[in-house]
Amino acid sequence: MSSKERPTLGGTRIKTRKRNIAAPLDPAAFSDAVVQIYLDNAGDLELIAKSIESSDLNFSRYGDTFFEVVFIGCRTQPGTTKPDEGERHPYSIIECEPKHELILPSVIYIQKILRRKPFLIKNLENVMRKFLQSLELFEENERKKLAIFTALAFSQKLSGLPPETVFQPLLKDNLVAKGLVLSFMTDFFKEYLIDNSLDDLISILKRGKVEDNLLDIFPPAKRSNESFSEHFTKEGLVALVEYNEKKIFEVKLKEMKSALTTQITEEADISEVIETVKLQIRDAKLPDTEVVRVLWDVLMDAVQWSGKNQQQNANAAMRQLKTWSELLNTFCTTGKLELELMYKVQMQCYEDAKLMKLFPEIIRSLYEADVLAEDTILHWFRKGTNTKGRQNFIKALEPFVNWLEEAEEEE
Repeated sequence: MSSKERPTLGGTRIKTRKRNIAAPLDPAAFSDAVVQIYLDNAGDLELIAKSIESSDLNFSRYGDTFFEVVFIGCRTQPGTTKPDEGERHPYSIIECEPKHELILPSVIYIQKILRRKPFLIKNLENVMRKFLQSLELFEENERKKLAIFTALAFSQKLSGLPPETVFQPLLKDNLVAKGLVLSFMTDFFKEYLIDNSLDDLISILKRGKVEDNLLDIFPPAKRSNESFSEHFTKEGLVALVEYNEKKIFEVKLKEMKSALTTQITEEADISEVIETVKLQIRDAKLPDTEVVRVLWDVLMDAVQWSGKNQQQNANAAMRQLKTWSELLNTFCTTGKLELELMYKVQMQCYEDAKLMKLFPEIIRSLYEADVLAEDTILHWFRKGTNTKGRQNFIKALEPFVNWLEEAEEEE
């Protein structure tokens, strides 16, 4: 018998893979259905939210369309903010008056929807990004409504809406150049600060990565700190102006400190350093008291400290003061500034353990270099107002003060 397999008449059965048949997209029907819910409930957002919750509409597929209906009253034409054909309702955010109390219910309504359907947050981001990138397609009144809604959304902490989603799309060159971004952000600031602090606002701006470049919301021709102050003062946002001025001031101080640190580290000629300070004061309009504080910080930061060896630290500090006493002398020109320097020395010696015991030596060195006058030292000793470590420093300085008083009596 043959060992070969005999042929059969059954044939070969070929298995075919089953395919998922996707239903065709029909955003128009979805939009009409949502619009009908609005119309059936006469714009009552409580009832609309309940109807949406109980409906079997496919929100996961048409989330963007849903928020278009919420904002505009119907779905929009692809790539625009213009209403598409189909049903439309008159209860949208764009249709109401640009008032806090009229837009807030819509924010609370969206919050309820997002709590039940958290996956829709991405769709809200998509639609807001689309609208904000197309601000020029909205009327001025409509842009104001969007700004108020945005401020209220952050104020109500709308389900983790990321600030960068809102602010980054705004910084398109054409929108900025037309002044649309400045107008939008001004309305946003004014609305947000009604119920929130300036610190809250700054926190949002930082998360939105715009806090360090607020001037970028101004058209190029008006992009200056003077324009910033003038515009927001006129709009009643004085706190924001003061914050920006403080920030500018801190930047200028940092720049001055950096320039001086470089010169002192490189042991530049003292006349060059003095000229640098004078230029910084003139250009940045820095107060004399801040200049004195910065000079002291820079000089002490440049000292090569030697760990816990007290005598070596004392020697290093005295060498630094002797080398740069002329610099301090040039700018400590009044008793008030000398007293400010003493308070600065007091605070640093109080906060820095390695300098704690050097306070009397530093003061004596500054006196011998004619940086501090006798009257200033005695005033600090008798009437000084800074309490940090004061009792310890008074005790340490007492022998030197006694010597000054005795010398005064002999004269």
